[in-house]
Amino acid sequence: MPRRTRHYFSGYPYHIVQRGNNREACFLEPENYQYYLDLWRELSKRYGVKVHAYCLMTNHIHFLVTPDRKNSISDTMKCVGSRYAQYVNKKYGRTGTLWEGRHRSSLIKTDKYLMCCYRYIELNPVRAGMVMRPEEYRWSSYGVSAWGDVSWLTPHNEYLRLGTNVEERVEAYRELFRYHLSEQDLHLIRKAAHYCQPVSDERFQQQIESQYGVVFGKMARGRPRKIETE
Repeated sequence: MPRRTRHYFSGYPYHIVQRGNNREACFLEPENYQYYLDLWRELSKRYGVKVHAYCLMTNHIHFLVTPDRKNSISDTMKCVGSRYAQYVNKKYGRTGTLWEGRHRSSLIKTDKYLMCCYRYIELNPVRAGMVMRPEEYRWSSYGVSAWGDVSWLTPHNEYLRLGTNVEERVEAYRELFRYHLSEQDLHLIRKAAHYCQPVSDERFQQQIESQYGVVFGKMARGRPRKIETE
């Protein structure tokens, strides 16, 4: 099967997904999660990636990021993935690949879908039945976005527009979580991640294709034969 083409443009937000090989666990104990986040904190700064939100699930990860340069995301993912795999293999005496091939990415239409992606990412543990409320899950950015916890993350401008100060923003952000994401938005985000396509309407996709001289192609109609539900 040919690789799905990924196009990265500086200054645009992306939803990043990477899964464990054969859907096996990537994180076995709390220190694994922390080590992985420490790698992201170090290497995203080195390669020029602003991290807005994340969620580390047992066998996959979600990040919401904006690259400073064309290769920022690819360089960060390559280095983080390699160093984390070496750490896991050494710690647990294992060999072989840890990740299921290359990561997947979706360019996001900022004004309409960015806050949906924030919520989609941080609600993963709730949808998976691991917790009842997002604040109960330790390994996501919800505490930063909804309660103002001190963090190395960079809030996106759309998030900053929620209020004029921290108190207003976190209150407005928590209010967003009173409402479920629509099935239409859930399906669009999942399908875009599956096909490495923009989370956007067709007009926005055409504008990007014209501006940058790229072709995203079309997502298959209907649902993919097997699509991840997280």
